Amino acid sequence: MSDTRRATRRDAAPGAGQPGWYFVALVTAAIAISYFDRQTLPVAISAIQQSIPLSNQQFGLLGSAFLVAYAVMYAGGGRMLDLLGTRRGFLLIMLWWSAACALHGLAMNFGFLLAARCLLGMGEGGGFPAATRVVAEWIPLERRSTAMGIINAGTAVGSVLAPPLIGVILSLSNWRMVFFASGAAGMAWVVWWWVSYRASSPVSLASLDARLVAERLSLRDLLGIRQVQVLVFAKFMSDSAWYFYLFWLPKYLYDVRGFDVKHVSTYAWIPYAASGVGSFLGGWFSSALLRRGRSLDFSRKLALGLSALFMPVVMLVPHVPVAWAIVLFSIAFFCQQSWSGLIMTLPADVFPLPAVGSVSGMIGFGGAIGGAIFQLVAGILLKHGFGYGTLFLMFGMFHWIGFLAILLLGGRLHPLKVPEILEIESQ
Repeated sequence: MSDTRRATRRDAAPGAGQPGWYFVALVTAAIAISYFDRQTLPVAISAIQQSIPLSNQQFGLLGSAFLVAYAVMYAGGGRMLDLLGTRRGFLLIMLWWSAACALHGLAMNFGFLLAARCLLGMGEGGGFPAATRVVAEWIPLERRSTAMGIINAGTAVGSVLAPPLIGVILSLSNWRMVFFASGAAGMAWVVWWWVSYRASSPVSLASLDARLVAERLSLRDLLGIRQVQVLVFAKFMSDSAWYFYLFWLPKYLYDVRGFDVKHVSTYAWIPYAASGVGSFLGGWFSSALLRRGRSLDFSRKLALGLSALFMPVVMLVPHVPVAWAIVLFSIAFFCQQSWSGLIMTLPADVFPLPAVGSVSGMIGFGGAIGGAIFQLVAGILLKHGFGYGTLFLMFGMFHWIGFLAILLLGGRLHPLKVPEILEIESQ
């Protein structure tokens, strides 16, 4: 038996099994609600602007407000989850963001929308650290990227459902009801989670030793690890591009391609559907390599490299008919979410459970801060006469930069053992 297969069996979560995949489905539903919630504003923006006028710069500021709060609570929420545990921590996170989403429906001016957007970002920041902990608790190493790919595909489910469902709500009621309905969906999930979720089975003594040592590591200790620094940077670059596509795609279709709410509801879901397929296939491909005896390092990096390879296709978007633009967006969304699911699997691959939430939180913090900064950059560039073509040209290269950092500076990916954790602590 190869060393990789022995390591895979040794690091497998003892509680993994059918309940683990049920919990993966439960978390996937939460992530779908999360992405539905964050798409409410971009998809309903045309209707909202009839009540609350918003400039491009103000729209960019709303995106940045969400992402700054999201970034802070990505790191803070990850640490909170390590302290409170997955069950209680995710419950509090979901309660917060569902109430914040519903609060948007009471907005009467830009300032109120800005505050509500901050509160939503604070709540949603803990979503992916919680998801990574669920995977670390319940899923064996050789299937973790598949599990995270499924969870990350929840982003596509929420984003695909958002345009048509929001279009239906707008046709039957008004934009405020969009936020009330999405908040209610989150509250229903909270009940499901509280009734269903439990911690995984007791771990092996070797795994327990690593966990007990890892509990002593502070955020500063973890951030001092070069691999963590590189992953934070890679996520900073890739999510800067992703959040631009996520928040600005509907507005681009409105402003440049002449779409109305009906057109956006009909066509804007297609790239998000592609993102869900990419998320699952990227995770499945990396897991398949592991099951065939390839190393963790090779399995993750090859899949990440292939995901980054095709991201520059967005540079062609301004130069093709709208149908081809949707195809190019679909390719980019496919590759981006394959990349994203793999990146967020790495904390569970490398670190013991007590550090997983904190590390995934810091990685997500880097991504959200990048997104927040470049939301403002996008709004400023458009205000000063630069077109979307300039933005697509710039963002099309960001995944390549992130992957090169992982490849050249990230070192070999492998699960940390007790001596390595003790060395980190002593340093």
